Amino acid sequence: MKFSERWLKSWVPVDLSTAELCERLTDAGLEVDGVEAVAEAFDGVVVAEVVEVAPHPNADRLTLCQVDAGGETLPIVCGAPNVRAGMKTALALVGAQLPGGMKIRRAKLRGVESRGMLCSAAELGLGDDHSGILDVDAGVPGEDLRDVFGLDDATIVLDLTPNRGDALSIRGLAREVGVLSDAPVSPPAIDPVAAASDTTFPIRVENAAGCPRYLGRAIEGVDIARPSPWWLRERLRRCGLRSIDPVVDVTNYVLLELGQPMHAFDLAELSGGIVVRDARPGESLTLLDGTDISFDDADPVPLLITDDRGPVAIAGVMGGERSGVAARTRDIFLECAFFSPLCVAATARRFGLHTDAAHRYERGVDWQLQAQAMERATALLLNIVGGRPGPVLEAGSETALPNRNTVRLRKRRLDRLIGEEVPAAEVERIFRRLELAPRAQGEGDDRIWTVTTPSHRFDIEREEDLVEEVLRIHGYNAVAGRTPDARLALGRLPARSSVERVAEALVDLGYAEAITYSFIEPRLADTLDPRGRPLRVLNPVSSEHAVMRTSLLPGLVSALQRNLARQADRVRLFEIGQCFRPALGDGNVRQTTLCGGIVCGPRHEASWARETAAADFFDVKGDVERLLRLGGRDPHFAPLADPVLHPGQSASVALAGEPAGRLGRLHLEVANALDLPAEVFVFELAVDALVERPERKHSPLSRQPSVRRDLALAVPAQVPAARIERAVKDQLGELVREFRVFDLYAGGGIAADEKGIGIGLTLQHASRTLTDADINERIEGAVAALESELGARLR
Repeated sequence: MKFSERWLKSWVPVDLSTAELCERLTDAGLEVDGVEAVAEAFDGVVVAEVVEVAPHPNADRLTLCQVDAGGETLPIVCGAPNVRAGMKTALALVGAQLPGGMKIRRAKLRGVESRGMLCSAAELGLGDDHSGILDVDAGVPGEDLRDVFGLDDATIVLDLTPNRGDALSIRGLAREVGVLSDAPVSPPAIDPVAAASDTTFPIRVENAAGCPRYLGRAIEGVDIARPSPWWLRERLRRCGLRSIDPVVDVTNYVLLELGQPMHAFDLAELSGGIVVRDARPGESLTLLDGTDISFDDADPVPLLITDDRGPVAIAGVMGGERSGVAARTRDIFLECAFFSPLCVAATARRFGLHTDAAHRYERGVDWQLQAQAMERATALLLNIVGGRPGPVLEAGSETALPNRNTVRLRKRRLDRLIGEEVPAAEVERIFRRLELAPRAQGEGDDRIWTVTTPSHRFDIEREEDLVEEVLRIHGYNAVAGRTPDARLALGRLPARSSVERVAEALVDLGYAEAITYSFIEPRLADTLDPRGRPLRVLNPVSSEHAVMRTSLLPGLVSALQRNLARQADRVRLFEIGQCFRPALGDGNVRQTTLCGGIVCGPRHEASWARETAAADFFDVKGDVERLLRLGGRDPHFAPLADPVLHPGQSASVALAGEPAGRLGRLHLEVANALDLPAEVFVFELAVDALVERPERKHSPLSRQPSVRRDLALAVPAQVPAARIERAVKDQLGELVREFRVFDLYAGGGIAADEKGIGIGLTLQHASRTLTDADINERIEGAVAALESELGARLR
């Protein structure tokens, strides 16, 4: 949710900086996800009134305006199509500094002097509209625009948990800030609006469980052509919504201010009366966004708003196109309702519709708020578009409305869970501020509080919920930290390593951990695991989360795309997570934990001390070897045929003859299909293989000297170094302490189908000194074995 800091502080005037407010909200469980300035930096811009508009003498598309800038009338040349005499707008005076570094100077445009510039919203960083100059309706000519419209404001973005639907409004946030700061909340006065006509439109609720309360009101004679006032449009903009028309703007405003979704119908397009009922087979509806919805075989059955001609809206989700408010609208029918959270959530997911209204209804809207919201919206509409309101009609069932929960909290339990005593007076103060109406009995540690939840809190059901409320308001940081006094038994080395150790090793290698969704896009699943046969989700949140992942690569590739789109030139990411495949034969799901990684860009960070060559296959292979050797395992790599990986730069990984994973460069066709660079390297390993440890065997260090022998071999080009290593170790046995490849050569001096490879052998006997005769005999045997098995020869 986005909200304006100044709007919030008009409800609860706390003396907190933006940083302090954000910290306090986050500490209370309302996590702040970001802060944005509502306007870019500029100065020297004032409110001005256009006094006179005349054609430019030397240009058809320009006008010459006389503008009152506050005691002085200035000539301004303007090209905006909407400039007119009498309008108030934004004037950048000579010397003003605009966003982007533009500085206003005196100028002559087609031979006529211009002493400033009339500005559009886009030129001031107040939006994307550059079709005309700002049309404002407040301020006195000469006043600073930033002061008049409070542009030194911040938009704060909250990432709320699903249980805190009560905080999805300025009203709810002000209530929270008031509790956290012990400050009074001053909501705007909302008085009943008396009916000015007898016009009504009948309403009836057939499914009271889905809609326990439905209010409707007809308003005749509205003028949709009137623009929404600047303050309303600006508050919507600062909360992330764009202005559409006065009626929609007002319903959106009430949504943001009070947290109550509302909808307005064109009364002329409604027939008979409103009926709130379940959908029927054969019915369909074209939504406001142009989407056609059919309700045949819909499961669960959606709740609809209908008239005598059929559906006009999906209850709590979105209105229909037929009855939508348009420029021709003269009479409107305003609805305000409480819909069951489960009913709206099921419908929104069934049709993949995520709207601001559904977002709030499925989390729980205050079920005592509807009458107040109706009066607030009516008063705003009458002030903006005029009209004659009729009486408010209500339908539904009081018995179907939610019940207030009664919950008990024991002081002894509270202190035990928190770890220290919270004074009883503090607990009761917190409960009163949270509108929980506490009733206490007993004294001391035997004290018990009984509270009744307010209508806006759906998430307080048990004793632990009250403990959480006390602790988050009291302050997590106010609880003293203590070191536990415990006696620890001497530990034993476990037979398995830990997943945390694997993650730490990858971080040490320069990777950053990514956490991605288990539900992925089908197209991405098919591209990165064409043989995977992913399981489909019955009710996906969106089309991008329609199947369960069979591999970690889709999530890592998506994370890489986001990083590259933000100009990251060196990306190393890993993820440890579960993947899901259908089990063969029994219809169950086979769940495996994998460790995946992705590498793109330079091998090292840019530095004067070394070259910035691109990472390659062997860098990733080296990282995989380090991981597999955490537990002392010796991996075996072999060429791999995988449609996702490059045929010449991919390998399978095995441990003790058992498959453990794969690594390689993404196939060029795959990289092109995903709009990725040509050189992207990935690995995917079974976590069980990474954490498994073989039985440890200890032996004393040899006191005998070691000997180094180097061999320069010519071998067929297709023979991998691993086969050479295996053949040498099979021949020399335990004498080999170290095998190292130190050179690779191809070119003059050897055949075109051969490669030159240099290997270094460190030899050592456990109990005696090796003689030259021993070494030469063993080396000759190894060379003979290489020649017979691999076709190798000494160079």
